[in-house]
Order: sequence, then structure tokens, then C-alpha cells
Amino acid sequence: MTVDMTSLLARALAKGASDLHLAVGVPPSLRINGEIIFMDYPALTGEMTRQLTYSLLSPEHIRRLEKEREIDLSVFLPGIGRCRVNVYHSRGFVESAFRIIPLEIRSLEELGLPEVVKELAMRPKGLVLVAGPAGMGKTTTLAAMIDFINEHKRCRIVTIEDPIEYLHQHKKSIVVQREVGVDPTSDTRSFASALRHALRQDPNIICVGEMRDLDTFAVAMTAAETGHLVMGTIHTVNTIHTITRIIDVFPPYQQAQIRTQLADCLEGVVAQLLLPRMDGEGRVLATEVLIATPAIRRCIRDNKLEQIITHLQTGAEFHMKTMDISLRELYEAGKIDYDTAVSKAQDPRLFKEL
Repeated sequence: MTVDMTSLLARALAKGASDLHLAVGVPPSLRINGEIIFMDYPALTGEMTRQLTYSLLSPEHIRRLEKEREIDLSVFLPGIGRCRVNVYHSRGFVESAFRIIPLEIRSLEELGLPEVVKELAMRPKGLVLVAGPAGMGKTTTLAAMIDFINEHKRCRIVTIEDPIEYLHQHKKSIVVQREVGVDPTSDTRSFASALRHALRQDPNIICVGEMRDLDTFAVAMTAAETGHLVMGTIHTVNTIHTITRIIDVFPPYQQAQIRTQLADCLEGVVAQLLLPRMDGEGRVLATEVLIATPAIRRCIRDNKLEQIITHLQTGAEFHMKTMDISLRELYEAGKIDYDTAVSKAQDPRLFKEL
């Protein structure tokens, strides 16, 4: 059976897959609703995975791969859209993973995000973070927030991504997208460097594809303090862990200052999980929402993070909620089953009475 990358990715898109994997010894495989499904092709050999993967790489990408043994990049295929690609070596063979980025940016309503996310996206300044484990739709949520701003506000948005995934059209806003990388064609060499230079590019909003190191956090908070709205994603499991992660990135002698700075500039954190629907029709979004009320800011400043959970549990008037409350709402609405709700809950006792 003849196989090529265009047909593989087209089939993956048609089946609603989020990822396509090429690995030696198994057929091409798809991740659909969080599970790996093998396609109806023969098992791939090392030569097949190499040829399929190399068919999408430029000579410069191949040179880098052979030197560094693994690379990240993005590709665009007409009729399919953009794919985020990681190419790597495994047991001496070239293998690859493709994250499929749809051409259309889904709205915040379509994604199932709470209304308060719109309010956070329209804040004039401050720091807004989207948190969650890998593969939980953080990039998709951030893209939907950018698109919402683009449709409702006249401003200048600068995004810094590694690599660029969703492509934004200019609507009411100007959207400048910059890609981080080491290729000669890359727009910038690092998130921190791009952030520093973004401050001289007349932005209203700066979007950082991933917050992951001290320099990026430091510049992002400074930008948020100086009148910009800074939005980004972070690999943390919940809202409180997000705050802890930011503070712990800095050396101990700086942490008191960082707590004060974060307390002043943080506007909100949305943590999310994608869970299998009980009807088997895809996945549904569970969210935990933290809004930086005066009480939350005080907890951060005074290093009393353990008290934040109480404010999350009782902060419905500020549109806050814990992940456990979101899970319970989804369970009671018949969208997820009991076992899924309990397995993801911080406190399973919340479901004992159900």
C-alpha cells in the first residue's frame, strides 16, 4: 500500500485526530480523543519513517537533524493546515510526531470556556496565564483568546511562539506573529529576547507561547507592570501550582520581591483538562479559574498560598471555581462518567455523596 505524508495527514484531519505518529514497527498511528489508534497500513520500517519524514523537511532541517539528532519545526500543507512537528531518533531510526493545527480557530464558546475568559482577554494590562498538562488544549485556548481580542478591540498584538501554530488574520487588530528558533529563517532566538524587543514594537498585548524559564517570567512580569496585557501558557496542573512554579523559578533571595511583583501584576489563571465524554463523542473541557482579587493578591504577597484554595471554593461571585467543582458540574450534566470525575479530582470526597 502506497503511503505519503499528505494522504496520512489528510486522513488524520478527516478523523478528527490531534496527532499523527510515525514509529518503526507499528502502522502510522493517530491520537483521537486522547487515545492512540493504529491506521490500516502495514507496520512502518526505518526506511519508511525516514522517507516520509524527510519529505517535509528542508535541506537546512535535515542538516540540523543530523547534527542535533532532534528538531522542532512547523509545516504548512494546503487543504490541511499547519502541523507542529518533532523529529527525533529512536534506536537509530528517524521517527516523528505531528500535532495537527486546524485552519479554523474555534471560538471560546465552542471550546466550552467560561465567560470570564472573555473578561480576562479584554483586560487592559496585567498577566493572564493558561495552565495545564501537555496536550490539554492550552495553545488552542490562547489562540481563541487572541482571536476574540482581534474581533473586538483595535490594538496591536505581538505573539512569540515556538513554533507558530495557528495563523491569525488582521481583523480589528494588527497581529504580529514571531517564531522562536535557531534556523536562519527564524524570527527570534529566544522567548526572553523577543519579549524584551516586543516592548519597543508598540504592543498593547504580548502573547508568549510558553512560559518556562526565569528570564521569560521576569520580562513578562515587567511588561505586565508597565501597562501591557501579557498572556501565555504554562505547563502546570492547577492554578495554585502555577503561582508556586513562577515563584520557585527564581533564586530564594529574589522570591519575596517576585511574590510582590506577581501579586501586583497577575490578573488571572485558567487551568484546564480535556476529558473523554461519556457519550464517546470527543472530549470535554474542565476548567479551574483563579481571578486576582484583593484577597488572592494578599495571599500571594504574604506567601500564604495554602489559603488560596478557600478563596477558589467560595469565590463564585468573582467567577472563580476549583477543578473539583468543574468536574462535579460536568458529571452532574452527564458529560463525564463517575470514574473519570473521581480520578481527576483533588478531593474525591466531593463525589462520595453522589
